[in-house]
Amino acid sequence: MKRIILFLATNLAIIVVLSITLRLLGFERILDEQGTGLNINSLLLLAAVFGFGGSFMSLAMSKWTAKRFTGAQVIEMPRNAQEHWLVTTVQRQSKVAGIDMPEVAIYNAPDVNAFATGMSKNNALVAVSTGLLNTMSQDEAEAVLAHEVSHVANGDMVTLALIQGVLNTFVIFLSRVIGHTIDRVVFKTENGHGPAFWITTIIAEIVLGILASIIVMWFSRQREFRADAGGARLAGKNKMIAALRRLQLTSQQAHLPDQLAAFGISGSIGSGLQSLFMSHPPLEERIAALEAQR
Repeated sequence: MKRIILFLATNLAIIVVLSITLRLLGFERILDEQGTGLNINSLLLLAAVFGFGGSFMSLAMSKWTAKRFTGAQVIEMPRNAQEHWLVTTVQRQSKVAGIDMPEVAIYNAPDVNAFATGMSKNNALVAVSTGLLNTMSQDEAEAVLAHEVSHVANGDMVTLALIQGVLNTFVIFLSRVIGHTIDRVVFKTENGHGPAFWITTIIAEIVLGILASIIVMWFSRQREFRADAGGARLAGKNKMIAALRRLQLTSQQAHLPDQLAAFGISGSIGSGLQSLFMSHPPLEERIAALEAQR
């Protein structure tokens, strides 16, 4: 299931780099001076540096990585009527939403999808697939653009960075507390840390990371409802509903790279426990929420 987003993948890679760098520089000392107990303050500081460092560095790199993973080409100078319409539509919508004009790009893919990313409301990218442009009517495409502009205006990327930073911090902190406890209580290591600490820490990070991803995906689903509502305000309620119905009728699943799946207009379908890891609510729920609005 396409649920691992580019932001999280880049975030994880940066955490690893920070961990290695700080360890080489001698900053990863989490034991007290006697080498027996945990230095909670040092551990919390270390966890915060890793957690928020990875999160905000990946946020800063989000546009570059999105372009690289999808091959999105930014429209510098419109070459045809379609590109001119895309640029002028996003320009108009962003002005109404009160944000600076995002970069507008097209990426070559057969699926009907679009995404928005960027480090701030005023430094963002909105990209649409060629499949969307070839499949949707202009009104439907306008609603999709409005949905993505709303993501930017709502500051979803920054909020995600904050949430991910907090969760990273707790995962790193708690996994090392668990590893230290198991190393001392079960394996009776009296000084320093033995292999059990590192093995237990890695296992705890994986388990806690999975639980953290459930929280991130819950937030992702909630922001889709908000972006749909914003899209309805910018483009019109009927156009937004029509765009979502078009997505229902599309036979192909969205094929954004796994790392970008949560930033698309369309997501994969899941049930049971799988639904906890869905980046998007079911389309029928999104349509029902819009129809219930007055």
